[in-house]
Amino acid sequence: MVTLVVTVGCGSMDLYSQKLAEKLDVPKVYTDIYHSSAAKFNISWLSRGALKAIPEDWSFVKKINKLTGIVHLPNQHLGRYGNFLKIPYIITVHDLIRYFDLKGYGTYIHRPNLRDKFYLSLDYKGIKKAARIIAVSQATKNDLMHYLGIPDEQISVVYLGVDHTTFRPSSQASEFEHPYILFVGAEHPRKNLPTLLRAFKELKEQPQFKDLKLVKVGKAGGREADFRRQTIEVIDSLNLDGRVIFTEVVSKENLRAYYSNAKCLVLPSLYEGFGFPPLEAMACGCPVITSNSSSLPEVVGEAAIKVPPHDVWGLTTALERVLTDKELRKSLITKGMEQAAKFSWDQAAEKTLEVYKEVEGSFS
Repeated sequence: MVTLVVTVGCGSMDLYSQKLAEKLDVPKVYTDIYHSSAAKFNISWLSRGALKAIPEDWSFVKKINKLTGIVHLPNQHLGRYGNFLKIPYIITVHDLIRYFDLKGYGTYIHRPNLRDKFYLSLDYKGIKKAARIIAVSQATKNDLMHYLGIPDEQISVVYLGVDHTTFRPSSQASEFEHPYILFVGAEHPRKNLPTLLRAFKELKEQPQFKDLKLVKVGKAGGREADFRRQTIEVIDSLNLDGRVIFTEVVSKENLRAYYSNAKCLVLPSLYEGFGFPPLEAMACGCPVITSNSSSLPEVVGEAAIKVPPHDVWGLTTALERVLTDKELRKSLITKGMEQAAKFSWDQAAEKTLEVYKEVEGSFS
């Protein structure tokens, strides 16, 4: 028997566990431990939050150790608890973003402090101890094999889903007066928003795009750094003040309308473990331009324009084509809706259940 840990929260990894909980008829344990720990990035060892976390962590470990059978930890940052579990566990790894920051391979979100380094090291040690790992893309599986040395046969790829009841073409009119391109996500370095801003600046040099806006949806990021200030500095340096609209977090219904009315979605990320926005946009009939890095090519297939993440000129050209070529737009919309239809939470749950049965069989 496998018990699914469901994390309470509104992030993409929380959504994953919650969608599986809806679809899987298995025992479940609900917890806010991930939400609590994620809010503590970049705090000091001696802070009140750090001291409070220790009994919270041990309470969660004790709770899980009272279970029988196998437990499914739904994201890599619960790997830290796996080190102290007496029962076998499956763990889902969405990405190795924090691992790259930990090892200094680049700054994808934020360089970890001493406390973060300790906990992140526990995460990746815990991943290695799992009875089975579920990777949300082939790209993430490849990273697990390459960077953590985990054998191929220990990793199962199960793609995430799209909520097609929410994300579908909307007839709701745009709340924006001008045509716009859309960016959905945080402002972490890995999201590569400055490259989009530079391409947008190049585009705005052309008179035909003088009314075009860039709408940016989502929080700037966590409290580790002032990500919004960094974004504003780039906007100011490019003289784009008033041309970029920030909407913060919006309701699913409004997001659906944003996708449906946008000229296109652009996600030029350096790294995505999966990446929901391109598929959500496609499901709403919105053309997509994305980068050709990490998991994005396997997620979007041939249904999006893919550009090297640092290629400002290439991104500008792609934007110009999508904005002016009606036949290209029509093709991207048709292919996009077909591509998005391949990803569902029913399928994700079904494949996850297959993994459960395989792991249960190995312990029987």
